[in-house]
Amino acid sequence: MSEDGRPENRLGDYLRARRELVTPESVGLPPGRSRRVPGLRREEVAMLAGISADYYLRLEQGRDRNPSVQVVEALARVLQLDPPATDYLLGLAAPRRRRTARRPRPERVPPETAQLLEVIGLPAYVEGRFLDVLASNALARALIPGARPGENRLRSLFLDSAERALLPECDMLLPRLVAGFRNRVGGDVDDPRVVQLVGELSLASEDFRQAWARHDVKEVHGKEVLLHHPQLGPLTLSLSKLTVQGTDRITLVVHHAEPGSESAQKLALLGSLAAEPSLHRPDDPSILPRHAAETRE
Repeated sequence: MSEDGRPENRLGDYLRARRELVTPESVGLPPGRSRRVPGLRREEVAMLAGISADYYLRLEQGRDRNPSVQVVEALARVLQLDPPATDYLLGLAAPRRRRTARRPRPERVPPETAQLLEVIGLPAYVEGRFLDVLASNALARALIPGARPGENRLRSLFLDSAERALLPECDMLLPRLVAGFRNRVGGDVDDPRVVQLVGELSLASEDFRQAWARHDVKEVHGKEVLLHHPQLGPLTLSLSKLTVQGTDRITLVVHHAEPGSESAQKLALLGSLAAEPSLHRPDDPSILPRHAAETRE
């Protein structure tokens, strides 16, 4: 059930959100002057997808929840979805078995990954499926204060002004972060951790609320990021995210610079700023993500 007591309609919500983002001109339709809704009308989506307007209306209203793969792919084409977003839509449309409630298992960093953090010689941390920081090395914490174990990257970037000041291109990066988070969560948006985090951020951040309402879905790829460190000044770094084998989407995040560049020289100086011990151990109860610590109390 949704918060207002109605049955959840994730497929319809997603179709509606994406429909409103497609301009008539982008699909070869005249813009018109009497449009009362942003994006495409329902009947236009139906026409372009080759289905009846009544059937599409039933999909958006949640009165038909199991369209065929062919219909979903046609809708994805009309809504201009890329492959990750199409896969997400297919997942929403597929019948799901009712799952019994289960207590979430704590996320643990494999010992060899924790050891890698100590010896890698670059700012690196490990984040869980829901972007909780599970472990980090001293270089990461000296570069990014929000990379401390127990923090959450979404919460830090949307709610911590100092963290946002570190990223001059923050306004452009945040919607991508939300889209990557939605992709990692997939169909498990009813997971208690997701519900808690999305609810907290929706209440506290208008930026998050708008980004979440777009229903963007993107795969997480390595990218170049610009940071403005209060002591090192501007740095241009590559951000690589590597899935840790044998885990449920736990990821190793590494910042590195082009060899010989000014940013590489600044990273070499970063060690003098890292005054903390070498590594927070991921199995230390004192640094569990906030939601896990609250569960124990």
